[in-house]
Amino acid sequence: MQKTLVWDLPTRLFHWLIVASLLAQYATVEWLDNKVQWHFYIGYFTLFLVTFRVLWGFVGTQHARFSNFVTGPRKVFSYMKTLFNRRSEPAIGHNPLGGWFVIVMLVLLAIQAISGLFMTDDIFLDGPYRQLASEEILRLMNTLHHLAFDVLLYVIALHVGAIVFYSVYKKQKLVPAMVHGNKEIKTAGISNSRLLRALIVALITAVVVYVAIEVYPPAPQVDEYYY
Repeated sequence: MQKTLVWDLPTRLFHWLIVASLLAQYATVEWLDNKVQWHFYIGYFTLFLVTFRVLWGFVGTQHARFSNFVTGPRKVFSYMKTLFNRRSEPAIGHNPLGGWFVIVMLVLLAIQAISGLFMTDDIFLDGPYRQLASEEILRLMNTLHHLAFDVLLYVIALHVGAIVFYSVYKKQKLVPAMVHGNKEIKTAGISNSRLLRALIVALITAVVVYVAIEVYPPAPQVDEYYY
């Protein structure tokens, strides 16, 4: 077997930027005082990342596409039968079980980012869509925002546990491959990271997120005082 490129650069950047954004969001709320504005900005960036990854899942390189790793239940159960087999052949990209973990994490990240557009700090800052929502919707979004993050913590813990399991028990190093993109596999990998295509997708994503945050929402209402 020889090392060959499996994970393109955009997919790897998405992975580590999501890690950084989640840590930053947690820090701005739990550890740092008066940083709620940064929490909003990082939330917008997270929305950009998730939107980019969804689009990249359709037009990206082979192993980044949903069609490559989102499988039916039969393949998932078949893979699970080999889970504790130390000699089982490593997956080229995401294995059938890990593929569904990717979908779950994207859904949770999307719920958290979108619901954040309706949040408020109860003092100065409101999300861009807060004024459009009824009290019932605002309560729902508030619940979803916090619930999605709590569930994300469990999913991330499972993800880290899976990495340790594959590394220690099955001797399959997953983290280095997500850094340099290469894996030791018997079949051919991808030829390049399609960076021009990724740049176009990133620009489209940036326009979509900008319009959704800055253009479409109504301007904040300003209370007028008469003397």
